[in-house]
Amino acid sequence: MSPATLHRHFTAATGMSPLRYQKHLRLLSARRQLLAGDVTAAQVAHTVGYTSATQFSREYRAFYGLPPVRDITRLRAGTTSTAPAPPS
Repeated sequence: MSPATLHRHFTAATGMSPLRYQKHLRLLSARRQLLAGDVTAAQVAHTVGYTSATQFSREYRAFYGLPPVRDITRLRAGTTSTAPAPPS
């Protein structure tokens, strides 16, 4: 299967490009790690594959609507006023 065909089939099946899907999985993993433990956003960013904590925070905010620390604080408090942004 050619790369273009794979990309087309992948996008049809998931609703997002392979790169966007990978980012989505990284951000989901990061959110789980932040909720589960006493780790910093910078540590988690590195763990899930980001070389820049700033880039991680920017992408996290774009996806979830809040920076990592504020999102996790909100989730731990049990409030859900900000819903995650849909993948584009």
